[in-house]
Parts: sequence; C-alpha cells; structure tokens
Amino acid sequence: MAASSYRTVQGDMWDTIAYRLWGNEHLSHRLLAANPAYRNQVIFPSGVVLAVPALTTEQTSQAVDPPWK
Repeated sequence: MAASSYRTVQGDMWDTIAYRLWGNEHLSHRLLAANPAYRNQVIFPSGVVLAVPALTTEQTSQAVDPPWK
C-alpha cells in the first residue's frame, strides 16, 4: 500500500480513520506517528489533510493495543 493522504470529515477520530483505511482501529498509532502536528486532536473537523503512511500487509494484520491503553 503506497503512502497517501486522507481528508477528514467532521467527527473523524484516529481509530475510525485507521479502521476506514486499513480495517483495523488498532493501527491508529501509525497515523499518529505520521502526523505529529495533530497528536492532541481527538475529534477532527472536516478538511484536515493527514499523511497516510505506507504499511506492509504484515503491519496491517498485526493487532496491537494502541499506545494509550
């Protein structure tokens, strides 16, 4: 999967974006790491463009708890 971007919609959260992109909300820490300027954002307004890191198939299949758990 190639690196790309994601434009938020009102109400998006890190875990819902990760689920929408990769089918696994537990990968939200990858999005956080790629977008440190937004690390304190919990609920996004519409129109924020986030960097989406390229992940391998192995990374997308790993189910780990997010760092805040």
